[in-house]
Amino acid sequence: MASRVALLFLLCVLPSMVAAIRSHKNPFCVQGRVYCDACRAGFETSATTYIPVLRVVVECKDRNTAEVMFSKKGVTDSTGTYKILVNEDHQDHICSAKLVSSPQGNCQEAAPGRDEALVVLTRNNGIASDDRFANSLGYMKTEADSACTEILRQYQMFDEEN
Repeated sequence: MASRVALLFLLCVLPSMVAAIRSHKNPFCVQGRVYCDACRAGFETSATTYIPVLRVVVECKDRNTAEVMFSKKGVTDSTGTYKILVNEDHQDHICSAKLVSSPQGNCQEAAPGRDEALVVLTRNNGIASDDRFANSLGYMKTEADSACTEILRQYQMFDEEN
């Protein structure tokens, strides 16, 4: 009887205990893109360009106190894409990728609603991959490009009276 209990323990309980306490060796990879909205449309258009060498930060805040518990900076590559590795699980935190600053002098204003993107940084949610894709972040040009009238007309966003 004791041998059956020991076998049951080895087959059922021990593997789940090991899985629960082992640390994950693969970090999360938070990735996204940062764009310059040439038309001041509030979304990506055919006139959109992606900003290289731009600083982005991943921040995780305590759900109750909003105190920053984790922060890690990254930089976009030549395609405006950033990848920031996060080693820790942040199940009890609210995490987001945020704009820090733009290197483009004529594209400095953060687009409303595009200055940060929430990301889930826990393995306790059913997502199998360690890759976490954030929505695109964006800045707007100071003034819309001249070609934007036609581009926005395609999106039926241009008011004919103006």
